[in-house]
Amino acid sequence: MKLNLTTPRLRLRPWLPSDRAPFAALTADHEVMEHFPSTLTRLQSDALADILANEIAEQGWGFWAVEVPGVSDFIGFVGIHEPRIELPIGPCVEIGWRIAKEHWGKGYATEAAQAALAVGFEQLGLKEIVSFTVPTNQRSQRVMQRLGMVHRDEFFDHPALEEGHPMRRHILYRLSRDEWRAAQPTKG
Repeated sequence: MKLNLTTPRLRLRPWLPSDRAPFAALTADHEVMEHFPSTLTRLQSDALADILANEIAEQGWGFWAVEVPGVSDFIGFVGIHEPRIELPIGPCVEIGWRIAKEHWGKGYATEAAQAALAVGFEQLGLKEIVSFTVPTNQRSQRVMQRLGMVHRDEFFDHPALEEGHPMRRHILYRLSRDEWRAAQPTKG
């Protein structure tokens, strides 16, 4: 299964070699990476781009590269992904995004994530999709809420971060397939 998604304004697609430079700029931006433990070097960014590209090549879905046709060939990534690290909430499929700051505030993350949710629930038959971030990341939490995801007072400590790290605690949002279907506009 190879999926390319389009929305009214966006195209979610497999990664291209030309995505590496703008992705490296995105992952080196302190504002974009404010709620992550650190920015990435070019080598780290390229390695992450390879992982994300390979995941889509192997299974047809993952964190897709996002472009705005006629505006930008690459603004970041959005998609669904099975975390490779064992999480206290796992196994699970998460929805996530990372968008270059010059494209913030335009609804791109929400629009692309809605398309990714549809793939997860309609095509992959997932029963639930989660999203998580540090509690201070209000922007991402607002996207989660716009997607219909619900925080049920659940938190967890991210195992990739050592005890005492200020970003170790994460807030968890969930969305079930039934909740998602109930919120979809009726067709007809």
